[in-house]
Amino acid sequence: MAREAGLIRRGVFWLLLLGPLFFLSYGLSNSYTAGRDDVGRLVFAWERHMPLWPWTIIPYWSIDLLYGLSFLLPLSRREMDRHALALLSAQLISVSCFLLWPLRFTFERPELAGLFGWLFDVLMGFDKPYNQAPSLHIALLVIIWAMFARHTQRPLWRWLVHGWMALIGVSVLTTWQHHFIDLPTGALAGLLCLWLWPAQGPLPWQQARLARDPKRWRLALRYGLGALLLTVWARTLGPALWWLLWPALALLMVALNYAVFGAAGFQKNPDGRLSLAARCLLAPYLLGAWVNSRLWTRRHPQADEVCDGVYLGRVPGKADASGFAGVVDLSAELGFSAATAGLEAAQRYVCLPSLDLIAPDQNILEQAAQAIERLRQHGPVLVCCALGYSRSASAVAAWLLASGRCATCADAEALIRQARPGVVLHPAHQQVLQRLEARP
Repeated sequence: MAREAGLIRRGVFWLLLLGPLFFLSYGLSNSYTAGRDDVGRLVFAWERHMPLWPWTIIPYWSIDLLYGLSFLLPLSRREMDRHALALLSAQLISVSCFLLWPLRFTFERPELAGLFGWLFDVLMGFDKPYNQAPSLHIALLVIIWAMFARHTQRPLWRWLVHGWMALIGVSVLTTWQHHFIDLPTGALAGLLCLWLWPAQGPLPWQQARLARDPKRWRLALRYGLGALLLTVWARTLGPALWWLLWPALALLMVALNYAVFGAAGFQKNPDGRLSLAARCLLAPYLLGAWVNSRLWTRRHPQADEVCDGVYLGRVPGKADASGFAGVVDLSAELGFSAATAGLEAAQRYVCLPSLDLIAPDQNILEQAAQAIERLRQHGPVLVCCALGYSRSASAVAAWLLASGRCATCADAEALIRQARPGVVLHPAHQQVLQRLEARP
């Protein structure tokens, strides 16, 4: 992709805006909290064994340089603006939390000499031990790390980038600047900002629409109740089970996808991969969805040919996709690497994300039918979803109707069931197919 003109000036503009805002908001919230009498503390007993490594003040400070350099990397105004807005969002989220739930760092750092001691003295000249959770350092690191990783292709440089960024993450502990709880909360803040401002594709909140399908609301309620149950359980049983807040967050986001954001909330890109933010934030749910798909299909993992080289099955692994010239993927929640399967370069992978247990809308099925017909000219085509029994089956039925191979949706369903007996097409699927059948 060619680099757009004028990005240096645009990057300088953003730095001139964000830099002063950072120091002003961060400093004011620190100074204000220093005079409060409701500042709490949250530290685990094992943290008292955390070593102080003065030399890690170097990677700790380096994030300031990387912050500025990150504005040299975007290739387009959209990427530049979204990066800047993600950094701005992290700032606003973190400072708001500092004011709403003030915490302080509790360890007393000994006097340090030399260069490292001087760097600590400079840091403490404007940084007080009150801006803790979520760690703004970590939130910004997540966003900057994602930018550098996206634009670093050579393996050696990628390893250096990942190694140094990881060292910055560790340094917030080994410089005695933060307690452990600040790290996961900071990473969460950074990932939420990346989700709000993805590098590619539409913005999730721009596509937000309240669901009209009652079934989507029922599923949203179930996932929401699951999130609430895990949250209550974590709070009741104490710090040992606070890790349950991660799957609780994942279920809450899935509930919001069913209620508001739709399939776009999973941020599945045209190449089949979910965005970094979606993969991290939804990881517990995504793992469960993958395990569920494999358990349900363990006795019948293979795809089935419906007719004329069109196969119906689950989202394949790398080996499973090797026998197909094209793949039409209707799952929103399961990732698929088109590049790894050798399909990306030939543009023989079509991603049409749809929510699980919800009938794809007419537009999706029409696109799927067209894609199937186009791809089958190159060889066998796999039409897939999590299990290969509903969303993908309705797409194959739409193709059968559009291509004239079947005159009615009942005939299409019968043909599909003959090839794959476990297919489940609910009344909602049949209603959409009947609308396609009625078209001249």
